[in-house]
Amino acid sequence: MDAKKIIELRKQAEKAVADMQDGDYKLKAFEVILNHLLSPGISESTSDSSVVPQVRSKQPRKNDSEAESTAGRILVLKDEDYLKSPKSIGQIRDELQAHGWHYPVTTLSGELIKLVQKRQLRRHKEKVGRKTVWLYTNP
Repeated sequence: MDAKKIIELRKQAEKAVADMQDGDYKLKAFEVILNHLLSPGISESTSDSSVVPQVRSKQPRKNDSEAESTAGRILVLKDEDYLKSPKSIGQIRDELQAHGWHYPVTTLSGELIKLVQKRQLRRHKEKVGRKTVWLYTNP
């Protein structure tokens, strides 16, 4: 990807968060949006720099009351096929934040374990650098 394209995508991400109040949430939203724009497949489809692309198309939820609980919101990500490939707890937290749902990792760990026990998610250990982490995915 050339420098002009990267600058164009950065400007799109800045435009997407322009109406947000300055702070940690704006910075994180910018990071998530820019990351999605720089991902393969999404960046090639953005030819008009004046239009900020939809980062993820939302599918209708099965039950709105489910999406009010932490587990229900994690299942929304599952329904959107976000957990099609293995994700760490930090990546899941970041995607929930992109949806406007903010949880500490300590809250998510218990909910993810419950979903694994109910067989709604799967998890496996993987070595990442020097650390061993759990990765979660669709069953």
